[in-house]
Amino acid sequence: MTFTGLHPDAAAFYAELRVNNTKTWWLENKARYDDHVRAPFDALGAQLATEFGPLKTFRPYRDVRFSADKTPYKLHIGTVTRAPVAHYLQFSDEGIVIGGGVYDVPAAALKRFREIIDDNRLFGDLDATLDEVRADGFEPMTDGSLTTAPRGYSVDHPQIALLRLKRVAIGRSEPLAEWMWTPDAAPIIAARWRTVSVWNEWVSENLGTDVTGFRSGRP
Repeated sequence: MTFTGLHPDAAAFYAELRVNNTKTWWLENKARYDDHVRAPFDALGAQLATEFGPLKTFRPYRDVRFSADKTPYKLHIGTVTRAPVAHYLQFSDEGIVIGGGVYDVPAAALKRFREIIDDNRLFGDLDATLDEVRADGFEPMTDGSLTTAPRGYSVDHPQIALLRLKRVAIGRSEPLAEWMWTPDAAPIIAARWRTVSVWNEWVSENLGTDVTGFRSGRP
């Protein structure tokens, strides 16, 4: 399937799913999901894969085993490159999230990340990389961050916001816009992912590639 743009009904699909998150509604609208959500998203992924490598699109079903929220379906569709330090894309009725890096960070890599932040001799390169990605609208992903300083660091540390991070990942949100329904979506997202590549290269060079990227959970 040639990518001609995401389908405008995909946003309406997720807006309706948000208030009808039941198996009955899902089964009644499964063909709509396949045709208007999944197929164009997969076509977009296939086009991005020519530059960024193979992608995996996540299943639409939530893992509710350990969650108080028992709604069965995710309110977004997401895809990720199959690399330890990954590029990520998510679409919902609220728009697009573009990001990448390492979402589930092994303890050793997170320890090393904090050591770099705390070392004046090493922090400059990280700071410059953050400046570069921020110029394109990206910020560190802060979900799951500590509410206080990690053990061994002071709450008064000048880089306390970075030390509190538990994700070594960046992201930016794009509200719903007309370009998403056109073929232009592919080159626009590819350009954003090239900025993510700047971050991913820093992560790989400084933390190694023995990391886990983005798993099936949403960032």
